[in-house]
Amino acid sequence: MDTITRMRAFVAVVDSGGFSAAARQTGRSKALMSKYVAELEEELGARLLNRTTRQLSLTEAGEAAYAEGQEILKRVDHLREILEASSHVPQGRLRISAPRAIGESDLSRAMMEFLGRHPDIRLELHLEDRFVDVVEEGYDCAIRITALTDSSLIARKLADFRVAVYAAPEVLASHGRPHHPSELAGMPCIIDTNVRSRANWQFREGDSRFSVTVAGRVEVNSPVAAAAAALAGFGFARGPWLLVRDHVRDGRLVTVLDEYELDGLGVFAIYPHRERMPVKVRAFIDHLVAWYQAERKAGRSP
Repeated sequence: MDTITRMRAFVAVVDSGGFSAAARQTGRSKALMSKYVAELEEELGARLLNRTTRQLSLTEAGEAAYAEGQEILKRVDHLREILEASSHVPQGRLRISAPRAIGESDLSRAMMEFLGRHPDIRLELHLEDRFVDVVEEGYDCAIRITALTDSSLIARKLADFRVAVYAAPEVLASHGRPHHPSELAGMPCIIDTNVRSRANWQFREGDSRFSVTVAGRVEVNSPVAAAAAALAGFGFARGPWLLVRDHVRDGRLVTVLDEYELDGLGVFAIYPHRERMPVKVRAFIDHLVAWYQAERKAGRSP
């Protein structure tokens, strides 16, 4: 095992605050991360971490190794980027962050097509519903659903993103069709706790935005589970159109309050400012742009 791999493991353990968290972040086992750090300590001839049952702390040697290790890894990564940029063939590890709403549906299809065309790419896809720090967490690119972009990063829009309120036909038959979002306050609703607004659903009326507080028997932390609950007739749900569009077309779900939907949301590819963008990143983003354009032409836009 090479020193760079051991050093990456050590830095990841320090950054994440423990072996378990580092294992989750890197996709390796806790035992393997511990093994790498132990091997690095043996190689350097010094203990780097003080280990207790509850916490880790850096030794004096560990502090020096951590500071130098960060610089070494940055230089190695920069060298890799330079070498990749000099090549015309996309290759190497591609580390991507994306929200589950699209990562488990449309985006995964686009990525598999990309991998099929570029056999020298190794994909590392992290699906998580938070805004990762692209630079600090070492991502090549992050896919975000947002209306705004971070000025310290470069953003390229891939597609519009629609959020809809929907329910099964039997729910509308029992409770009526709401004609204004405020009516949802008195109707059974399915709450996706994974969304920042949770039970405060956001709407648009003219140039202003407002929220309606909803309630119901079902709370989930997944837009997929919310759609399943709506299909089962437990109330109105609000979530990504792309997850329910086929059910709407089949008549199993009905959208309501379309004229009050939020506008301006989009799917963006976010990546750091770089003097030389790696070929793999440029190829990946170009692929996504072309893929989403083809989806729109085929009537399957998000």
